[in-house]
Amino acid sequence: MNHEVAVTGLGVVAPHGDEPGALFQVLLQGRSAIQPVFPELPKPAAAATVAFDETRWFTKLQLAGVDRVSQLAVAAADLAMRDAGLAVSDADPERVGVFSGCGMGGAAALEAAYRGNGRVSPLTIPAFMPNAPAAHVAMRQGVKGPVLTYSVACASSSVAIAEAAKAVQRGEVDIAIAGGSEALIVPGVVVAWQAMQTLAGFQPGEAAGAVKPFATDRSGFALGEGAAFLVLESAERARARGARSHATLAGWGLSSDATHLTKPDAPGQARALRAALRLAGLQPRDVGYCNAHGTATRIGDVVERNALADVWGDDLDTLRVSSTKALHGHMLGAAGAIEAIVTVMALQQRQLPPNANCREIDPECRLDLVTQDDTAAPSLEAAISNSFAFGGTNSVLLFRRA
Repeated sequence: MNHEVAVTGLGVVAPHGDEPGALFQVLLQGRSAIQPVFPELPKPAAAATVAFDETRWFTKLQLAGVDRVSQLAVAAADLAMRDAGLAVSDADPERVGVFSGCGMGGAAALEAAYRGNGRVSPLTIPAFMPNAPAAHVAMRQGVKGPVLTYSVACASSSVAIAEAAKAVQRGEVDIAIAGGSEALIVPGVVVAWQAMQTLAGFQPGEAAGAVKPFATDRSGFALGEGAAFLVLESAERARARGARSHATLAGWGLSSDATHLTKPDAPGQARALRAALRLAGLQPRDVGYCNAHGTATRIGDVVERNALADVWGDDLDTLRVSSTKALHGHMLGAAGAIEAIVTVMALQQRQLPPNANCREIDPECRLDLVTQDDTAAPSLEAAISNSFAFGGTNSVLLFRRA
């Protein structure tokens, strides 16, 4: 039996805060959290960082060997479970799972080891291993079912959510805590991304508006950090316990380009888009909003536009599009999860976050981009969130209004 998958909990720890409704309102206003970081670096750098008080979640003793990436995950997962009105003890702990995405693991622990002048903490390995966030969430919540980590670059948490939905749909778990975390705003990682020439350039005082998805003058993204988790359960179970459903996760699509490690491929992305629509039983015209992957890179934005045009065809003008990475940064392993939450909030409120900083759209990126003065979507019933990763993995999540 295939169960309908309900989203009953949302939890986020992000540069704009840790309350989904407040986060969404700030995005609607087009307020950027991107700011300069590490003035000591040879080249100017900007990122979106989280003001995080770890003492809300951990004692000093508990923090030993727990990297920031795991701290953020524990907090976001706990907030999601609270939002769902759930404790693991409400179910058989062996039928609760954690499905978590993480691209790089504990970057701060690794940076400290490299810069420690020969002094390396014996807890460095458990602190930086990519599955540490999922393990810490499981220990904090008492989860005894599957605890899995998906490391698929910037599709990591979107893939994790899709895999969690499959487990709920098939009845393999009763509750899935699904999402991801990333905390890589450290000098070594920023310099490595700068070397790839994928980060946005900016003039002094202009960091907040540096990321310009689909714009003629776009030059790349800014890194972000944070964590986001969704609680998924069957619609029947949610109804039986009187839970509120934020949305239904109606479809998901996964594909591989199998062409190039870092250059995206429109046919590969189109396969994931079609798979999500097919699973949801919807036509392209039924979907009114796309939270785009939209990294503001020269190649990536054009490829994503071409994939959407291929699938939507003559109905492309009915699809409204925005990339919120311009405001909260690119969270890599957590990107798919926070953008999934933004997509769910858009459906709930029938409002769309604007595609910020795009004064002139690139003719090769012709889409119906959401503008600051036109965010209302009164008839929105279904929306998608795209995550297209280095390595060629494409993940699309399709949500329907509850």
